[in-house]
Amino acid sequence: MDVATLIGIGVAFAAVIASIFMEGSSPMSVVLPAPMMLVIGGTLGAGLATTTLKGFIAAFSSLGKYLLYKQQDAGETVDLVVSLADKARREGLLALEDATRDIDDDFIKDGLQSAIDGTDPEDLRAIMEAQIDGQKAADKAIAKVFADMGGFAPTIGIIGTVVSLVHVLENLDQPATLGHMIAAAFVATLWGLLSANLIWLPISARIKRISELEAQKKEMAMEGLLAIQAGANPRSVGARLRALAFDAKKPAKEAA
Repeated sequence: MDVATLIGIGVAFAAVIASIFMEGSSPMSVVLPAPMMLVIGGTLGAGLATTTLKGFIAAFSSLGKYLLYKQQDAGETVDLVVSLADKARREGLLALEDATRDIDDDFIKDGLQSAIDGTDPEDLRAIMEAQIDGQKAADKAIAKVFADMGGFAPTIGIIGTVVSLVHVLENLDQPATLGHMIAAAFVATLWGLLSANLIWLPISARIKRISELEAQKKEMAMEGLLAIQAGANPRSVGARLRALAFDAKKPAKEAA
């Protein structure tokens, strides 16, 4: 389980709280129900307005999967495909029928079963690429929901500040309370910026990154299964997949 995003958000909020203490204030000075409700409720409402109800619910219901994502070692996928290639080389492609029952990865299992069933290699590649593209599109749609909310939150925070400042101007005849009211007015802007940059945008970026990792893993598996179907030498299959796994670990500029 990779909890980098949860740790990162926790560290960021801890830094904010620490800075408040260092200024001699209290974290409770920024925990005000009205501006927090406006920013959070307004951001969620604006986010819902940009998509469908089904898509909005799907984005939040699948959030745990992305935040608690466990990245599989590319070496495990390589070893699995090489072992399948070795068995197919020695006993034939049909001998892999039983092996499909022990494979946990549905993408590899379905692809292998299609290869065993005699699906044309070009059709098999098209099917598997369509599955990869479909998952990438779904991930992109979910990431966009959180990215959109990250864009709305600061502006909604400013709206909250304007609303509060209007209240301040209505009470100019009470100078003793002006300082407190002006300080409270800017809390909405604070929460708008905090929620955007410490919650919504990091979550969106996390989803995009996980989508990339999953697509890379599936593309590598696809190449391996097509090589098995073609009767390639297991050593060649292993070398090819390890090269792909190495490229996937490089930074984008370096791997290009």
